[in-house]
Amino acid sequence: MNKKESYEFVAVFDYESDGINIRFPDLKEAISCASTTEEAMRNAKEVLELVLYNREEEGIQIPESTSLENIKCLKNERTVSISVWMPLVRNEMEEQAVKKTLTIPQWLNKLAEAQNVNFSKVLQSALKEYLKIKRVL
Repeated sequence: MNKKESYEFVAVFDYESDGINIRFPDLKEAISCASTTEEAMRNAKEVLELVLYNREEEGIQIPESTSLENIKCLKNERTVSISVWMPLVRNEMEEQAVKKTLTIPQWLNKLAEAQNVNFSKVLQSALKEYLKIKRVL
């Protein structure tokens, strides 16, 4: 699957009395909600980024977007074009911290804590050295 640099999809904002429901007609799993239009814009972009990133990672086809004029709306609905820049999304997703639980002997833990060792930093350095990584991926 070829990964594109950017995508643009149409979101439908469904204005209800209790808030705004957000959906993307071309991406059925991309749904969200919000209280205000400003929040809906942010949430729509975030859910679109997550869905597209996950589809890329899992090798799932990303369809072409239906054009704004081809989406029929009800009286309480509005269409909004949402764009995402994937190099930024991919970088943010890859740089997310992942919590790992590990076990070390108590004596080693005591010595390290006495020296104010940053366990995460030491583990990252050791893993990079072990894996022979000379640069940040």
